[in-house]
Amino acid sequence: MLKKVTLLACAMLIALTASAQGVERPKIVVGLVVDQMRWDYLYHYRDIYGQGGLRRLVDEGFSCENTMINYLPTVTAIGHTSVYTGSVPALHGIAGNDFIEDGIEKSSCGDNNVETVGSDTKKGHSSPHNLLAATIGDELKLATDFKARVYGVAIKDRAAILPAGHSANGAFWWDKKAGNFVTSTYYMDRLPAWAEEFNKKNHTEPGFELNTSNLGVTMTFKMAQAIIDGEQLGQGEVTDMIAISISSTDAIGHTYGTRGDENREVFLTLDREMASFFTYLDSKFGKGNYLLFLTADHGAAHNPNYLKRHHMPGGGWDKAAAKQGIDSLLTAKYGSKGLLRDIVGTRIYLNHERIDSVRGDLREAKTLVVDWLKKDKTLAFAVDYENLENATIPQTLRERIANGYCRHRSGDIIIGTIPGHLYFNVKDDYIGTSHGVWSPDDSHIPLVFMGWHVTHGSTNTPTYIVDIAPTVCSMLHIPWPNATIGNPINALCK
Repeated sequence: MLKKVTLLACAMLIALTASAQGVERPKIVVGLVVDQMRWDYLYHYRDIYGQGGLRRLVDEGFSCENTMINYLPTVTAIGHTSVYTGSVPALHGIAGNDFIEDGIEKSSCGDNNVETVGSDTKKGHSSPHNLLAATIGDELKLATDFKARVYGVAIKDRAAILPAGHSANGAFWWDKKAGNFVTSTYYMDRLPAWAEEFNKKNHTEPGFELNTSNLGVTMTFKMAQAIIDGEQLGQGEVTDMIAISISSTDAIGHTYGTRGDENREVFLTLDREMASFFTYLDSKFGKGNYLLFLTADHGAAHNPNYLKRHHMPGGGWDKAAAKQGIDSLLTAKYGSKGLLRDIVGTRIYLNHERIDSVRGDLREAKTLVVDWLKKDKTLAFAVDYENLENATIPQTLRERIANGYCRHRSGDIIIGTIPGHLYFNVKDDYIGTSHGVWSPDDSHIPLVFMGWHVTHGSTNTPTYIVDIAPTVCSMLHIPWPNATIGNPINALCK
């Protein structure tokens, strides 16, 4: 009997010692990416924000005030991927929202090898199969022997899928034609019962543009809460994660610009929904038991016509004219049409196969195009990716171009407009905006941490979008994603 008691006491002591030496982690990590949120939106609307949302985030959290995007182009799919991989297109492979690879046009998440779950449309033909690197969620699952549960949610498919990573338990995005959230067979064969019930209660009329409505903000937070409750995230023995992306802010910004009633109202809606969500998290997990960060995938430029009305430089690059001019230039040189494949955003793709077929020299063709583009006074630069070291541009821009170049996916040449100019022709009645170039308008983003082991404060020390993943992973004491080039933010990783 004494031997049994002794053995039991030893077993209890070992268990207690193991527990005491266990790695301390929060119950859940909540990533919040607000599409097209300029850094200054933390303060531009501060006087009309309530107390519990964005104000609380800044007043209680730790704000990295000098966080920049360190690659080009600055677009949604790349931004979401870089946040969660700690990497750049050169390594994680997501070269844009859309890109051309081996002559084939691709979207960042398009995948015809999977089927839609939740509707009978093609909206669910998406997966992370183009992503070459691991994410925070992937590393969290590896570190917990895949006990951690990881989910993504957004109106846009790429904003739900890419942050969640390869091994996610699920990702959900909006199907406009169906009027409800869907997923794909990459994750599951049918929607969970709680998701089916959510769709019944929150269904919209097919065709309703949720993405350009403030309701899109509300619906995303409601679905995030439904995921947490339905999957019982944060209730197990290991840390779980949910990646939430707010997409309506981007669509409304594109349509109405960075100023005015529409933009103000969508950020007030965001503020109110964040306040409600923070209250929910406090009640569900307890203050200090969850780790949350807010950032953006990119910012946005002010509308050029708005700038000009206030005597500031503004305008756009005539992409259609450039496309016609490049095509004519190459046709005249090589006696064949179709040598320009396309211009996608700020990147120019030449038709390598067609150039070879007319016995043209690719390097010569690129030099011709670059020299022709340099005559355009609306462009700050035009650079042959493979001849970057000889480009006469600031070193900061050279580094961003290199970081953003994914061979086989990024094309041949990248352009950048002069300050205040968008990368397409801007008509006199245009009131919207865009992003994608090097400007601080596009590349300066908010980054605020709140909750578990976060002390209130701020820093103007330079930080980058690629520093987010290694910071979160270091706080959790797990390995960084396998393509990480960023560094942990010291103020948060003490």
